[in-house]
Amino acid sequence: MSDAQKRSYETLFQVYCIKTGEDPVNTAEVFGNENPLVIEIGFGMGRATAEIAEHNPDRNYMGIEVHRPGIGRLLWDIDKRKLRNLLVVEGDAVEILNKRINDSSVSAFHIFFPDPWPKKRHHKRRLVTRPFTDLLAAKLLPGGYIYMVSDWEDYSNQALEELSATPELSNKYRGFAEAQQWRPQTEFESKGIKKNHGIKELYFIKKGIKSG
Repeated sequence: MSDAQKRSYETLFQVYCIKTGEDPVNTAEVFGNENPLVIEIGFGMGRATAEIAEHNPDRNYMGIEVHRPGIGRLLWDIDKRKLRNLLVVEGDAVEILNKRINDSSVSAFHIFFPDPWPKKRHHKRRLVTRPFTDLLAAKLLPGGYIYMVSDWEDYSNQALEELSATPELSNKYRGFAEAQQWRPQTEFESKGIKKNHGIKELYFIKKGIKSG
């Protein structure tokens, strides 16, 4: 961690991070409202996360990350932008979703440029595979969406197959999604573009009728 990231982590963690624990998070209590909840898994340095939250004050955003330098950087950004609709949870996404997020409570999941684990022997560590996609679907409200972006072609193809095979999900598009104009470019994306990597987007919706 840089000195600035460490300082932000130490001074702002208690302000903008959801406390660790085993019980489900009461989102209405921690955010102070009942706005729709969007969860981003693995936000990196969090610049795009903060920008999206700033542009959508009518939604609550929860960022899950294990990388402390990134957490420190995002905490600084939250404080600088004076955001009140973005909080951070430090820890493993699978464990947090299983223990702390109620079923049918999330409006959307954002997964931008997850670790591609490029070596074949490490493919089993990739995040967007079943049964994790089934877990995401269980946490979504009917009509909620999963939006994934990657610059690794084989991972994108695998994720398309895994999401398509998840019974509760439906692809909004015939295959890969069109670029969502509201999403800011991330640092990983700009690096991928410099390497001439193609950007692939996936947009899947939970089947069922939206309530309300």
